Amino acid sequence: MKKVIVMLMGIFLIIQSGAISAQAQKPDYEKYGKIAIAVVQADYPEVEITDYEYKGRKTAAKNLVEDDFSFLIKDKGNEFHVIVTVQHDLKNEKLLSLKVTEQKGK
Repeated sequence: MKKVIVMLMGIFLIIQSGAISAQAQKPDYEKYGKIAIAVVQADYPEVEITDYEYKGRKTAAKNLVEDDFSFLIKDKGNEFHVIVTVQHDLKNEKLLSLKVTEQKGK
């Protein structure tokens, strides 16, 4: 019985340490999300950003990916979406391009 309890405690500790290390690691798109937020705030300084969502990643070429971020903007009672697409190189972690697209009427 003691062996079972010790084994269960060991498994619990392994699971807990894995959960802690997973929380400590930040997703690699996070820095590009911060860049996208800064760009939207600079492009739309007088409006309220009411929602932000990471929409996902697409592969553009070998080592090149595009991360999409969606922002819901409120301007004088009107709402519209702004999509920021950030293309970057996974190998050298460099930003290659950034595109901002408004989607009004949605």
